[in-house]
Parts: sequence; C-alpha cells; structure tokens
Amino acid sequence: MQGEPGTLWVVATPLGNAGDLTPRARDILGRAGLLLCEDTRRAIRLLADQGIAQPPEGRRMLSLFDHNEEGRIPQVLAHLDQGGEAALVSDAGTPVLSDPGYLLVRACLEAGHRVRPAPGPSAVMAALCVSGLAPQPFVFLGFLPRKSGDVRQALARFAPTGCTLVFFERKDRLAKTLALALEVLGERDCVVARELTKTHEEFLRSRLSEMAAQERELLGEITVVLGPALEQATADPDMVRRVLEEEARAGGRPREVARRAAARLPGRTAKELYALLGQGRGGEHVT
Repeated sequence: MQGEPGTLWVVATPLGNAGDLTPRARDILGRAGLLLCEDTRRAIRLLADQGIAQPPEGRRMLSLFDHNEEGRIPQVLAHLDQGGEAALVSDAGTPVLSDPGYLLVRACLEAGHRVRPAPGPSAVMAALCVSGLAPQPFVFLGFLPRKSGDVRQALARFAPTGCTLVFFERKDRLAKTLALALEVLGERDCVVARELTKTHEEFLRSRLSEMAAQERELLGEITVVLGPALEQATADPDMVRRVLEEEARAGGRPREVARRAAARLPGRTAKELYALLGQGRGGEHVT
C-alpha cells in the first residue's frame, strides 16, 4: 500500500495481545516519517514486539500527551506540509477516544491535510460486543470525572435515555463509581471487563446493585458497560408501549427493536414484543 503525502494516520494498537495489530497498521508504523506517541518508551517496545525496525535516520518519534499536545501541533503540521506521513498511537487501543489527539486531528483537518484511520483494537468495542447488553444505541463516556458531584452530573444526563453506557474507570475508584451510578441511574445490568485481550482477561456480570455492594480487588485496566434502565413493572401496558416507542425511534429492524426492548423489560420476551410491534404497525395499540 502506498502512502499519501501530507497524511496523519490515527493507528489503533493492541490492548494487550500483540497479535491484534493489523497488517495495515504495521505497515504504516514501519514507514511513517513521524511517530507521535503518548509514551515513547512504550512505543519503542511495541515496534520491537512487532519486529518493526527502529526509526531510521531522518525519522522522528515524539511524545504527545495531554499537557504538550498543543505545543506539538506546529511540528506535526510542518512535517505534513513537506508531504510526509505521521502516525498517531496511544499506549493501547484506538487513539483520540479517551486519549490525546483530538486537538491535533482538528488542527490537521483545518490546515487542509488528510487524516485517515487505521482501525483495529478498541476497549470500548471489545467490551460492548461481548457484554450481552443492548449494543445500540450506546454512549461512550471515557473516564468519568474525579469528584462525586461531577460524576453524578455526568451520569444524570443519560438517566432518562434508553442507552447502554460504556466508560473507563480506575480500580481504586470502581466501587464508589458503581455506587454513584446505582444512585443516579437506578438498577441496570452491569458488566465489568478487565485486562481485555490479556492473559488474565475477565468479565464480571451482575446487576448494578450487586456489583456495587461487593468489595473486589481488581487489577489492570477496567471497562464498565451498563445496560439500559431496567423497567420493573413489566405488566403495565403503558410502560411496555413507552419502551417500544423509545426503541422504535432509536431505529433498526423490528426484531432488533424487540430485542432491545426485551433487555429493558424483564419478564417480556423479544418474541412477544416483536408480535406487539406488528400489532402497532397494523394500527392497534401496543398492550
């Protein structure tokens, strides 16, 4: 694959399993004249693990993290102005989502340069797709704020929605955050994923109330997935109708809508709700 001049590549790198780097990403990392990394030491280890030659003469590797991102932008633009390629990587996974790079991407686009993805590993998508919780719609919250009041405010925005929520959390704050989530969001299905793709990968599945009440010593990187709010009074026709209408507005085929609604209505099956959707299309009320 031939590179294009003046291009910033946003390159996804392995979360833990070295085999997850795509051949395309490996090729880009092997040829880009400028590598931008959160931690140059970790980037050097990545290159070594992948058998990629260390940067040759004339090729640069620069750190790019929260506190120096703005200062790096002129250097990157100067490189792209000369027709070069630059590759942005985070310590693990897909850059920009919860790592530095947003300001750089915006600056490159505004300067008329191309910004292209080299997609691959993502903790968000890895946790979501095996969680067993409704995959759409979902909202990714990144790392939640440190202060309890700010956490409550951030979560409260999504309490009325039917969205699945995904966020990262540090092990020493997990229990407190889950307790706050229960207080603000109410009961939900909860999956805590840790050490994704690594040797000690683990998925803990339970109701949010049960997860928040348990004291655990969890090590490693943690991704939390919270399903849509669970509606308890499933016999209430008005509640069933409301949930079906909300999921129908979110889009998707009727069977998908029924599956998402069933995830929010314990005691109601997707087959039953699919039949109710059919009645609704025929002009009858959902009951």
